Amino acid sequence: MPPKKKGAQEKPILLGRPGNNLKSGIVGLANVGKSTFFQAITRCPLGNPANYPFATIEPEEARVIVPSPRFDKLCELYKPKSEVPAYMTIYDIAGLTKGAHKGEGLGNNFLANIRAVDAIFQVVRSFDDADIIHINDEVNPVADLDIIHEELRLKDIEFAEKYLEGIEKITRRGGQSLEVKQKKEEAELVKKIIQLLKDGHRIANQTWTMKEVDAINQMFLLTAKPCIYLINLSERDYVRKKNKHLLKIKEWVDKYSPGDLIVPISVSLEEKLAGMETDEEREAYCKEIGAQSALPKIILAMRQKLDLISFFTGGPDEVREWTIRRWFTAPQAAGTIHTDLERTFILAQVIKYEDLIELGDENSVRSAGKLLQKGKDYFVEDGDVIYVKAAEGKAR
Repeated sequence: MPPKKKGAQEKPILLGRPGNNLKSGIVGLANVGKSTFFQAITRCPLGNPANYPFATIEPEEARVIVPSPRFDKLCELYKPKSEVPAYMTIYDIAGLTKGAHKGEGLGNNFLANIRAVDAIFQVVRSFDDADIIHINDEVNPVADLDIIHEELRLKDIEFAEKYLEGIEKITRRGGQSLEVKQKKEEAELVKKIIQLLKDGHRIANQTWTMKEVDAINQMFLLTAKPCIYLINLSERDYVRKKNKHLLKIKEWVDKYSPGDLIVPISVSLEEKLAGMETDEEREAYCKEIGAQSALPKIILAMRQKLDLISFFTGGPDEVREWTIRRWFTAPQAAGTIHTDLERTFILAQVIKYEDLIELGDENSVRSAGKLLQKGKDYFVEDGDVIYVKAAEGKAR
């Protein structure tokens, strides 16, 4: 093989599915505000959430528009006939209960639905309300965190032990074949994973080599999914940025899910804002109470957790923001526009978003020598404005 070009970047293997059509699931115990949060973040009402456990039976799905000042600016610049923003897919998943890993409550459905998503918004109740039943008869966020952590961890131990059984059927054959050697190495990794899980750790919060990540991705473990913890406060506590449970929640996350993001949110406030008819009403109310919606921060944080970035195509007909996984090459990015563009890719003309905004139009970018010609080995960067040339069709 020819030597790698000097300074060439090596594409890492990312934990999780390799594609860019990734999904996030809203999980938590029953009656913590999941479905109300889903309605607020998607502006997609499902009817009033019932005040009893398991009001959500099948996961509901919706697409959320990604807030994007860059997209808005490009629309101002091009004044296109059509504007297509980026979206993120979100599922509202049925509430979990203790014993779910053994099939209790709606456990089997719940765990199967989590396995089908790529990342988790975990909603944790941290407000008192006598009118809203708590499944365990008390508001104790740390106990709630323990239950979900335990259920996912125990299910992963079950998954991993079954996976190990399959590997050991091959290693027991013996011999010096490459397959047996590889399976012996994989068996040691799976044993390490099982021990980590038994010790109370999440797989997503460990450091892994690229080879190990490649093997872990075959297992589809629940605790290998990135997680953002949404702490559901009363509107009063959210506005004053104080709550008696927050410190203990942070201590729990630091111990069991280190590095993962904690985002305070008031689902009751988000529901109120979502119910207002105009942006002006929402802005006026936020100014009055001295607090802003947490939804834009939550959406962008999850995209970052999933290693998702954006590139843009623009012109007088259409401005569109495309979502891809970080480390996508130019042909892979072209393939999100149309599969033929990836198959017959020739080159990508790339303009950096900052250059386009600074210089004002594409002709000025070209005159300044900042229109970049990129080939098949180029890793698309967040914010690139791209014009694809291919043997079958062009796209901008």
